[in-house]
Amino acid sequence: MLAFVGIGLHDERDITLKGLEMARKCDRVYMELYTSVMDMDMKKLEEMIGKKVEILSREEVEEGGKIIEEAKEMDVCLLVPGDPMMATTHVELRLRAMEEGIETSLIHGISIITASAGLLGLQIYKFGRVVSIARPYENYFPLSPYDRIKENVKAGLHTLLLLDIGEKPMTANEGMEILLEMERRKGEGIISADTLIAVVARASSNDAMIRAGYIKDLMKEDFGSPPHCIVIPGDMHFMEAQSLVKIAGAPENILKKFRRDN
Repeated sequence: MLAFVGIGLHDERDITLKGLEMARKCDRVYMELYTSVMDMDMKKLEEMIGKKVEILSREEVEEGGKIIEEAKEMDVCLLVPGDPMMATTHVELRLRAMEEGIETSLIHGISIITASAGLLGLQIYKFGRVVSIARPYENYFPLSPYDRIKENVKAGLHTLLLLDIGEKPMTANEGMEILLEMERRKGEGIISADTLIAVVARASSNDAMIRAGYIKDLMKEDFGSPPHCIVIPGDMHFMEAQSLVKIAGAPENILKKFRRDN
């Protein structure tokens, strides 16, 4: 059997009881940490599970041969940040296991998709396509995220922006600078210094931070250590706007635009 277990967003305490039970009963436990930044205490995690946890590289997970072969003979658990099937690599690995006649199991974990919406008080069904922001380098400056943001903005939907973790996790401040540079290059009037955005930092941690305001103001703030993500609100119900003001410190003048009768 091959079990995919979500371990949440921050540390070893985010794993669910069901996920912990699955990890304990499996013969071999692996974990990948390349899809997210976590403050994981490996010693505590191994004490909780009662066995050694081996961290796999991105290449080992994507290649998958080691995991598949072992799952043919024993019960294998792969611990995954967030919710397991959010990454196509994990979906592909599950399909490969099924093709090999291996039983698979899926145990969900906390996802930044729902956590960010919940922290900010935004309604999850009003989010559009999730967008990833990659860090530019040399002659590489992808502009496709801008087009996806535009689609959401035109449809009045909220946009969750996942920021590049790479070798050095991107901060929300860097993300805002990239958004403004995208606007300078595209020039379609989608993003400006006066665009209302929200920042979520270290979701699920004891020092999680959420802030909402205009880009020109938030760019000057320090959100602490990553992981960070950004949300660009679309058309909001009054309660959503009120949540951004009361919970995330957004300017009260946004309540004039998003009235109770919206």
